[in-house]
Amino acid sequence: MGIWILNGFTVDADNEQTQRHICIEDGIIIQVINGGEAPDTAGHTVIDAAGKLVSPGFIDMHVHLREPGFEHKETIATGTLSAARGGFTTIACMPNTRPVIDTVDTVKLILDKAETEGAVRVLPYGCITKNELGRELTDFAALKEAGVIGYTDDGVGVQSAQMMKDAMNLAASLGMPIIAHCEDNTLVEGAPVTEGEFARKHGLKGIPNESEAIHVGRDVLLAEATGVHYHVCHVSTEQSVRLIRHAKQHGIKVTAEVCPHHLVLSDEDIPDLDANWKMNPPLRTPRDVQAVIEGLEDGTIDIIVTDHAPHAEEEKAKGMMLAPFGILGFETAFPLLYTKFVLTGQWTLGFLVDRLTAKPAEVFSLPWGKLEVGSPADITIVDLASEQEIKKSEIVSKSKNTPFIGWKLQGWPVVTIASGKVVWS
Repeated sequence: MGIWILNGFTVDADNEQTQRHICIEDGIIIQVINGGEAPDTAGHTVIDAAGKLVSPGFIDMHVHLREPGFEHKETIATGTLSAARGGFTTIACMPNTRPVIDTVDTVKLILDKAETEGAVRVLPYGCITKNELGRELTDFAALKEAGVIGYTDDGVGVQSAQMMKDAMNLAASLGMPIIAHCEDNTLVEGAPVTEGEFARKHGLKGIPNESEAIHVGRDVLLAEATGVHYHVCHVSTEQSVRLIRHAKQHGIKVTAEVCPHHLVLSDEDIPDLDANWKMNPPLRTPRDVQAVIEGLEDGTIDIIVTDHAPHAEEEKAKGMMLAPFGILGFETAFPLLYTKFVLTGQWTLGFLVDRLTAKPAEVFSLPWGKLEVGSPADITIVDLASEQEIKKSEIVSKSKNTPFIGWKLQGWPVVTIASGKVVWS
């Protein structure tokens, strides 16, 4: 049975809003009717989206599903359902699992699990180096053939410039991107938060901005030399934004992403030593927050990702020094950004939707992120008027590690359709 979505409105990157009726059959959008009376819906399930935003399904190019190896934190089943609740229909999972995604067999395991247990589409990344140890490149060609969409050692930076250059040359020869977690290990050991007011107040060693920016600067030069598509993960510092902007101005093929938490929070917002505020990259200074906002607004940073990073409560309970880095991201991303930036008039709704849909599809050459006849039926319906408080008891993810408990936000996804099936309502 097909689906008619009636009376909702769509928005484009220029913020043009159009009332539309959309028909889905066999996982494909087969009709898009602009405005007017409702069509004949006989034989179809009807979803009345009157007054609601009808968007292409959100695309998240940086997530952690934890399976295999860390199923106590999250599984492909729970993680993809959490993504569906947040309006995401396509997600790209990082390879720092156990085992890491550095073999064809592990890629196959991820894809098979996602096919049988996943609520939304899962695209795996493969590791740059075996076991993410930075010593030996993986078999890029075999991993590509198995279905990875790029190569990254996310969770750690590739410390050797020669290793990164070799990786870029190989990826470029295969027409594949390198996705980089930028972090110089010699500058971060033993530091749980950024160098800033919070670290000084609590006598903590701080993670300096240059720990990220040194790798960004190194890698854009290597990308220029090799011609690879180089993508910078979770940009968090003013210096990184400056380097990426300069690289783009000189025609280097670099793209970048930013997370909601780095757009809405600084280190000065951290209330205490609660490790639910501990993430990597850490929350930076207000000056850095302003820089990444400006970077997103002027196109230096291309897309928004969540870096959804679930951890078990007992792990986060170990405190700021000992707890692992990372917070949840799927379920709060859109309402956080809608409330903070769209309702305040800083961004248009079209700008936000574009950075979560069409733009990531463009950056990674994906066939999703649009509402056109013949396109896959990945659709998110958002009730922009809905205001809800974030409650731990209502989080769908297996883990609950987020600093946003108790926040009241507006603009919540209410229906998520992936490949023509309602996966969240």
